[in-house]
Amino acid sequence: MSEPTPAPLIVIDLQTGMFDGVAEPPIHDADGIAARTRALIDWARRDGRKVAFVRHDGPAGDPLAPGEPGWPVWPALGQACDEPTFAKTVRDAFSNAALGEWVAGQGAGEVVLVGAQTDFCVAATVKGAFALGLGVTVVSDAHSTLDSANETAGQIIARHNAAFADAGVNLVRTKALIGG
Repeated sequence: MSEPTPAPLIVIDLQTGMFDGVAEPPIHDADGIAARTRALIDWARRDGRKVAFVRHDGPAGDPLAPGEPGWPVWPALGQACDEPTFAKTVRDAFSNAALGEWVAGQGAGEVVLVGAQTDFCVAATVKGAFALGLGVTVVSDAHSTLDSANETAGQIIARHNAAFADAGVNLVRTKALIGG
C-alpha cells in the first residue's frame, strides 16, 4: 500500500497590496504573516509537498486588479517558477476549477491553507475545499485580515479560528506544523 500524498500548501491572496500599505493598510501582523508563510513554503518544499498560490483578480480600478502594483504575489514569499498561480475573481479559491483539478492531480485528499483575508477569501476557500470533499488544515497563525468597523483583525482571526475548528478544520500553528 502506498503512502498518501502529502497535502499541498495553498497560499491565498498574499499579494503586494496586502503588504505594501499603498492603497490600504497592510494586513494585521503583515511582517509576521510573511515570515511564517515563507517558513511554511520552505517546509512544504523540504517535505515534498506541492505549493500553489492564489491571486485575486479585482475589477478595473481595484488595487488588486490585474496589472496594478498591488496585484502580484508578494515577492518576499519567494514563489518558485514551477509553483502555479491560480486566479480568482470571487472569494472561494476553488471557484477556479483548475485549482481543484491541480489538487486532485497531486493525489491529495486534503489541503493546507494560509493567506488573506481571514473573513473573506480564507473562510470561503475552507468551505470550497469541504464542498469538494477535501480535508482542510488551516495554519491558525498564518492567515490575516484588516480591522472592521466592529472588530479588530485579531478578534476576527480568533473568531474564525474557532469557527474553523467547529466546522472540522484541523487547526495548527506554524511551529507545531514545521517543528522548532
